Amino acid sequence: MYSGDLYHMKNFLITTAFAAASATAMFTGAAQAQEECGQVTITEMNWASAAVVTGVASFLMEQGYGCNVIKVPSSTTPALASVSETGTPEIVTELWINGTPAYERLSEAGTITTLTDVLLPGGVEGWWIPTYLAEEHPELLTIEGLLANPELLDNRFHQCPEGWGCKNTNAGIIEALELEEAGYEIFQHGSGETMATSIAAAVQNKEPWLGYYWGPTSVLGKYDMSKVDLGEYNEEAHMCNADPDCEDVGMSSYPVGPVKTVVTTDFEENHPALTELLTNLTFTNDQMNEVLAWQEDNNASAEETAVYFLTNYSDVWQDWVNDAAREKLSIFIQ
Repeated sequence: MYSGDLYHMKNFLITTAFAAASATAMFTGAAQAQEECGQVTITEMNWASAAVVTGVASFLMEQGYGCNVIKVPSSTTPALASVSETGTPEIVTELWINGTPAYERLSEAGTITTLTDVLLPGGVEGWWIPTYLAEEHPELLTIEGLLANPELLDNRFHQCPEGWGCKNTNAGIIEALELEEAGYEIFQHGSGETMATSIAAAVQNKEPWLGYYWGPTSVLGKYDMSKVDLGEYNEEAHMCNADPDCEDVGMSSYPVGPVKTVVTTDFEENHPALTELLTNLTFTNDQMNEVLAWQEDNNASAEETAVYFLTNYSDVWQDWVNDAAREKLSIFIQ
């Protein structure tokens, strides 16, 4: 980590570069490189870790490779629908492929190429309750306990926002369990932020909470939550649950989920240097948890959090870029 004036100078330079990247080139020769790279489009998914991945990737492409990067606000289902229909955005970061049938279809059709596991070892998904509640009522960690005791969980299940792949998967499990018939209201959140806030409020007030969540996130890093045992993983049932057009829903737990960066095949052919960069660009769950915890503790934006990563993890990201980009980015390397 940097300290004193050097830290603040480099932090200022990176922050300034974020603001200026789309307007000017900061390094000698960057304008020519930008002309060669041109414009590229990248998803800006509506959850925290994905926004950080996009911020870091965008900065490296802009300042290291001279690209004009256009961020496209999106979420899983709309992003892949857009790729299928229009070929944009060209880069889809942090794509949780479990429960995302469009990923398989586009891969098999040759529309997209999978480059890397952007989170290692992968995403953890499931249904969770606060640990203090699990300690008091361990039966709530079982399906039978959930169905028999809705009043202990405020008669509510916290569901994913519209457009998230987990919404469909949860809906299949909910139907298979007949959760509503057991006395639960399905409360669909409008955003990832309201889901996180609901967990924070419940834990701080020692109140009940039941719903879907995932990691790596600052939430599971900061709050002690216990995972409900949804039984064994059943691939056929899980994939059906994820498909809103599939009627043969069934019970399945969430597997540890591969989280990928994918690009269109045209992008791969036209941008070999960027393809190499994005193939190298991976975060461990521990790194991402630490970064997201810093973000929440400092009430930082995704851009500021990307700056934090770039400033404090230069030993990681400098190995992602090629020699020419590393030279342009040398001012930011510890």
